[in-house]
Amino acid sequence: MPQPTFDDLLTRARALAQGGRRAVLGIAGGPGAGKTTLAEHLVRALTGDGPPWAAHVPMDGFHLADAELDRLSRRDRKGAPDTFDAAGYAALLRRLREDSDEVVYAPGFERVLEQPLAGSIPVPPSARLVVTEGNYLLLREGSWARVRPCLDEVWFCELPEQERIRRLVARHEEFGKDRATARAWVLGTDQRNADLVAATRELADLVVPPGAMPVRDTRRPG
Repeated sequence: MPQPTFDDLLTRARALAQGGRRAVLGIAGGPGAGKTTLAEHLVRALTGDGPPWAAHVPMDGFHLADAELDRLSRRDRKGAPDTFDAAGYAALLRRLREDSDEVVYAPGFERVLEQPLAGSIPVPPSARLVVTEGNYLLLREGSWARVRPCLDEVWFCELPEQERIRRLVARHEEFGKDRATARAWVLGTDQRNADLVAATRELADLVVPPGAMPVRDTRRPG
């Protein structure tokens, strides 16, 4: 079977929202696999210059704040499944599916501060497709099991492991870590999370190969 292209992904995403209700597409994958870049390019291509027909709502807005991670003694594992508000994320996804007649505000994530930002992403009624992305969309443990039933489809971004690690180290360096610290974090905490995510690959509706994923525009601020 031929591997999908980015245009194929656009066609498939557009088809999800052809019914009478808003659809929610999930994009999963390990840290550094290109989930955010794919989601941003999909939404930009689907929306064009018209009213926002699609919206991007990342899972990262449900990171627990550092103060709470300190209280729980989990800050050294930031990014692990139990350092997110999974139940809150699932509740937002349900609301996005059901409350399409009003603006729904979702939290975002500030990478420079590495902190969630409440109410920073407006999803207008014109958005018939919501694209959400994150590591743990297919996880079946605990409150994460509530997420998959809220999603019409889940795609899994797959990159060769060395390229995924290279990109992830570069991202950590971009946001302030020195190279040694970045590599230690990527090969430690991030790798444990990546192994957990990789085990959910077979649960995805579609595996997105590297050739179908757009290249991140490094000229874009942030």
